[in-house]
Amino acid sequence: MDRLACVDLAAFPLQLLLKRHPEWRGAPVVVVEHDRPHGEILWADETARGVHVRPGMRYAQGLSLCRTLRAGVVSRAEVEGGVQQVVRLLQAHSPEVEPNREEPGVFWLNASGLVPLYGSLEVWAREVHRALEEGGYSACVVVGFTRHATYALARAWQELLLDSVAVLEDPGHEAALLRRVPIACLGIPPDIQVTLSRLDVRTVGEFLELPARMVRRRLGDVAYRQYRRFAGSLETPFDPAPHPVPFFETTDLDEPVDRVEPLLYLVERHLEVLVRRLAARDLAVAALLIELTYARQGEGTAEALHRAAFETRRVERVRPGAPTLDPGRLLELARLRLEGLRLEAGVVRLRVSVRGVKAGREQLQLFAHRRRRDLAAAGRALARIRAEFGDDAVVTARLRDGYLPEAEFAWVTADRVVLPRPGGSHVKQMVRRIFSIPERLAPRSRREPDGWLLRGAGHGHVVDSMGPFIVSGAWWDTSVHREYHFAETRDGSVFWVYYDRPVRRWFLQGVVE
Repeated sequence: MDRLACVDLAAFPLQLLLKRHPEWRGAPVVVVEHDRPHGEILWADETARGVHVRPGMRYAQGLSLCRTLRAGVVSRAEVEGGVQQVVRLLQAHSPEVEPNREEPGVFWLNASGLVPLYGSLEVWAREVHRALEEGGYSACVVVGFTRHATYALARAWQELLLDSVAVLEDPGHEAALLRRVPIACLGIPPDIQVTLSRLDVRTVGEFLELPARMVRRRLGDVAYRQYRRFAGSLETPFDPAPHPVPFFETTDLDEPVDRVEPLLYLVERHLEVLVRRLAARDLAVAALLIELTYARQGEGTAEALHRAAFETRRVERVRPGAPTLDPGRLLELARLRLEGLRLEAGVVRLRVSVRGVKAGREQLQLFAHRRRRDLAAAGRALARIRAEFGDDAVVTARLRDGYLPEAEFAWVTADRVVLPRPGGSHVKQMVRRIFSIPERLAPRSRREPDGWLLRGAGHGHVVDSMGPFIVSGAWWDTSVHREYHFAETRDGSVFWVYYDRPVRRWFLQGVVE
């Protein structure tokens, strides 16, 4: 690795608090250990420091100095979640991102090999900085050659670099700037800083001029470890964070959907698959993202809709109160979010993705013992329906031998509910929706200058047909001679029709989906 970048989000817990309360920006704000008068102030912004509120004070003491002081608690879990969010944001600009485990808000990025993609490291660094600003963060980006030099310069950018984005020219330039970094800008404990100030040591260069043996004996192991890092004798290996495994399911719709119910059905189906996939990796759902791709208004054909779809997208994000493996709870949150949307343009693609976090043992045990479908409850529901409407109210289709399509199945009483047994094929197939009683169509005129309006002007005229497929015989009381056709209308619908030659009429047998 020949180029390394350090991204510093100074006072990271304070930035997370301001993201949570954007209305506090410009006011004096502090992060406290506990939301109590005696809670210690851990972080203070520039406005609070301007009225002499400092970290280490009690919250009550800070209020006595500034009555308009705003305070909040940022938990460790919130900080860890914020770090993961920034890691995912930075991974869009570099394949290798390492967060500082000791100091949240500091990240190192592998900047090697990016010049052909961006033109220069300067352009790349400003793209990273812009992405962080759009995400609501205040950051400094320094591109250099070593881990701790870039870290120190990122911390001291206001004193030395004067710009929140800097690209160092060569290792010599980096070493010269490092020696000018003030000790006060680094994460060195205050007691060590006091000792160094008594020795008139105020910069990294003056710190490195001290004898190594004296540093270890008089200042301790913490200062000695920092000494070795800045001297370049303790360069830890680069340890990038792993890329998250994508958990998503996508459905391309044949026609634009402008109603919420079909979308919720697809969301439910995808959630069942994704939750099982997460549970197999001991993960639970921390966030659910529903990406809707809309059709452009005015486009007619399905192909044109799909071409235009990628230009108009909307992403809805829902988060459960706690990570869960319950699809029903996630579906209810998705329902609440989608019911407030307007879908006039129609949705042509639905993408459901989830973000997983480590699941607890109790969550995994509950998921393992929970049945996907309660057959006993379904049986009780059917019994109530039969008791109120009669035994013939609950029926199921059974195949049987028959010559005509409507005679190839029969409706029989359903006594119980059984689980479906889908086949192993994943190939999408056309399905014929058959009418038990064929529907009589209007007489077809011999002269149709504008085409056959099979189902009215709403579907358009017939643009293509396949057939005839003849079914004939004389084993019944009267002879049968049907000429079946598959007719496609202008809107893309396919109908299954036949011409009954003995009665000289057209009939609709079903619909093809």
